Amino acid sequence: MNTIEKIEAFKQRTKRFALDIVMLFQKLPQTDEARVMGRQLLRSATSVAANYRAACRARSEAEFFSKISIVVEEADESLFWLELLLESKSMEVVKINPLLQEAEELVKITNTIRHKRKKL
Repeated sequence: MNTIEKIEAFKQRTKRFALDIVMLFQKLPQTDEARVMGRQLLRSATSVAANYRAACRARSEAEFFSKISIVVEEADESLFWLELLLESKSMEVVKINPLLQEAEELVKITNTIRHKRKKL
């Protein structure tokens, strides 16, 4: 897989993560606390995909670094909200665990990208 294919595959992966979160949000209980956490999760997860896409279109190394840093932050925030939904028992473990794992992987991958680009 060449670099362009890897970039496109990761774009699709972040978009799939956002879509999976949208689907999870639709299944959340109608409690106030679940909705508040769900909205925060929805914002951060969709931001991962949007900002990675923006990073891919960066006009400079500084702009790329700035956008990829936002992706790292938003992926980590998504992880936080997923953990809260799980620990507050607002959602079943079975539904959250795959998304938790994906959020952790997205944080690791984007953080690695950021650190490698910082050294350039």
